[in-house]
Amino acid sequence: MAAHAQPVDLFLERTAIREADSRCGLFAPEVSQALAVGVAQARGSALRAGASPETLKAAERSARAKAARTACEAPEMAVSAGRVRDAFDGYARLTRLSYPGDHGAWRADRVPSRGLRWRLVQDARFGRDRLSFGLVGEERAGALMAVARFADGAEPYGARLLLRDTLRTWGPYLDRYYGGPTAALPLARRVPPASATRGYMAEARSSAGQDLLPEDARSGWAFRFPAGAARHLAQLDPREAIVVEFLFSGGTRRAYIEVGDFAAGRAFLNVTPARAPTGQRQAALRAPPPSQGR
Repeated sequence: MAAHAQPVDLFLERTAIREADSRCGLFAPEVSQALAVGVAQARGSALRAGASPETLKAAERSARAKAARTACEAPEMAVSAGRVRDAFDGYARLTRLSYPGDHGAWRADRVPSRGLRWRLVQDARFGRDRLSFGLVGEERAGALMAVARFADGAEPYGARLLLRDTLRTWGPYLDRYYGGPTAALPLARRVPPASATRGYMAEARSSAGQDLLPEDARSGWAFRFPAGAARHLAQLDPREAIVVEFLFSGGTRRAYIEVGDFAAGRAFLNVTPARAPTGQRQAALRAPPPSQGR
């Protein structure tokens, strides 16, 4: 229980202020969006730490009750709102973030550039081959792509992305998972059977440019997937995995990518600094000065 108490507490805290924002209109839209992402991150962390969905549902009920008991004009509400706004100001100024998971990490990059580059990427190895997978763009979030380097120089004629079909399933498939932290569960055991997946064929194939290859790689193959695949990926449970399948005339090769905080990283790419609050809520958002007696 203690192992996941802190992630659950963070989830409860963020959910409570999000509920208060929904009721009291505390924040500008971009801050509310970032707060929702923070709630999703906290939920994913709690799940990976071993918290059950039932525990998180109970935390949500507790957060709603806590928010309902607190008046919008209460001093403690102003203090909490002020902390969130201060945190968002720092968050909006960041240009790079890493979102670690159990096996892989998503690296997000908002540094301006004139050419294509990885904006959100996770690297993986499958056998002797290597894969970079994520969002590519000139500025922020762009196309969902896979860039693979094959040690034997093999040339795939296509690629397919396999994700759990959320319209035909109740939740993630975590094979032989009996609760507790998921760190020891291999990615291959986090994907559903073929009957419960949805596939997206790559809509374009080309030689990979050096801007998308690691410094030590001289060549590779780049595949672009439909925009709907990125939206689908963002809806999945952070504990599960997806499959990138490369198609050859003599068979296939499979690579696994951890879903993790893909949705949070994708949202980070579109973060903009918050506008100054206006109107009658401005006073409510201003936290009182700290007590001089402490």
